[in-house]
Amino acid sequence: MSTSNASAASAAPKAPKNGGRRPKLTLPVILLIIAGGLALFSLVRVVSGADDLTSVGQVSGALQLAVPIGLAGLGGLWAERAGVINIGLEGMMILGTWFGAWAGFQWGPWVGVLMGIAGGALGGLLHAVITITFNVNHIVSGVAINILALGATRYLSNFTFAEEPGGSSKQSPRIDAIDRITIPGVSDWLADIQAKHWFFVSDLAGVLGGLATNLSLLTVVALLLIPASYWALWHTGFGLRLRSCGENPVAAESLGVNVYKYKYIAVVISGALAGLGGAFLAIVSTGIYQEGQTGGRGYIGLAAMIFGNWMPGGMALGAGLFGFTDSLKLRGGATNVHAMLLLIAILLVAAAVWQLYKKKYLPAVISAAAAAGLFTWYALTDEVPSQFVDAAPYVATLLVLALSAQRLRMPKANGMLYRKGQGK
Repeated sequence: MSTSNASAASAAPKAPKNGGRRPKLTLPVILLIIAGGLALFSLVRVVSGADDLTSVGQVSGALQLAVPIGLAGLGGLWAERAGVINIGLEGMMILGTWFGAWAGFQWGPWVGVLMGIAGGALGGLLHAVITITFNVNHIVSGVAINILALGATRYLSNFTFAEEPGGSSKQSPRIDAIDRITIPGVSDWLADIQAKHWFFVSDLAGVLGGLATNLSLLTVVALLLIPASYWALWHTGFGLRLRSCGENPVAAESLGVNVYKYKYIAVVISGALAGLGGAFLAIVSTGIYQEGQTGGRGYIGLAAMIFGNWMPGGMALGAGLFGFTDSLKLRGGATNVHAMLLLIAILLVAAAVWQLYKKKYLPAVISAAAAAGLFTWYALTDEVPSQFVDAAPYVATLLVLALSAQRLRMPKANGMLYRKGQGK
């Protein structure tokens, strides 16, 4: 090699050893992050006096509110990993609530769950036909399904629920509850520790107690679907082929993958999961179908999936965040949300320090200014306006999405219209 070539080679930037990818989080690091977050919550609880912030009831309520969002987000993840944007999650959830309630009050809650899954899967199949076979824009198809689901369920309710005792054109009769489990002894012991309000220890007891108290069996099923989806999509040949359709369908087809088949499977599973989330709302959360009870959770599930970077674990964290803030407003109202001002201010200070370390001065100044404003708001008030309490879950979701936007990477072929054989 000549001297000039050697000099050029030595001057060239060296590629990172890990290929430029972020190192994977190990289990000890994840546990350390969780412990740090819980310690921060404990500090805020002690300073603010909002003792319900990490109580057993708060955690249990947050979990119940997070499950439908998480199932919708998981459904969106399956579809988008195969390259199909699923804005129709809201409509598929609506179908899940109606079919789940219709079958549930007649033949029992578990039959209702199965019918809710079937109703959502039907919506997913329709979305697949429109987007994959007929190559219609994915957003247009999703919006159309949301409108169709709302109109169809309203029409069906008029001659089904309205003719039943206790029902009307906008709600179903009461549905029998699915069994709930409480770990005897452990639940009471954790509740006693949480009631003592010790720093960190009581908060940890509140979190564990919420997972061990009055837990619906369907909640357990929903939680198990998260690791099951991760295993299916990232540790099986089926999952590899499905994800290849969302990254490069032309290359996948050249390797013998039936792209249409895998896209269809993914979108139908997506609808089934969203339908399960809808059935959960009707059967577990309320015990009754009511028109409009999804309340935009399909869209929030989509936001949770984006926050989680199209990964099941991150999606679950996003759903948990929304469920937690929603539970705060229901249980403690203005007092709990007021305490969250202090928590957000501390997080913004940490963000400002991190931005300074990365030499990003403008974002650091903005974060510090926002933190100062929140500290001032917290110090000068005892409660927050009721309008802010109602909006808190949605504001938290938007903030998290805005802060995490720079690290996101969706599947490369997500939303692209694809025709069989187009690579030839």
